[in-house]
Amino acid sequence: MEHPAYKVVEITTVTDEELERVINEWVSQGWVLEGVHFAMRESSKRPSMAFVIFVRSSGAAVTELASEK
Repeated sequence: MEHPAYKVVEITTVTDEELERVINEWVSQGWVLEGVHFAMRESSKRPSMAFVIFVRSSGAAVTELASEK
C-alpha cells in the first residue's frame, strides 16, 4: 500500500501575498494543499507564523528523489 508524502513549509512573514506565492509554487510542482495552520501571539490579532501543509502520493516523491540524483 502506498503512503502519502507530506511537505510542511514554514512562513514567518504571514501576508496574503506570501501565502499565495508559497501555495502556487508547491502546487505547480505537483503537491496538493492539505491545510494551513497559524501560530498566534497573545498580544496581536495577526498570526506570527504559518505552516502550509501539502501532500502527494509517495510514488511521486520517490520519482522526484530518483530524478535529483
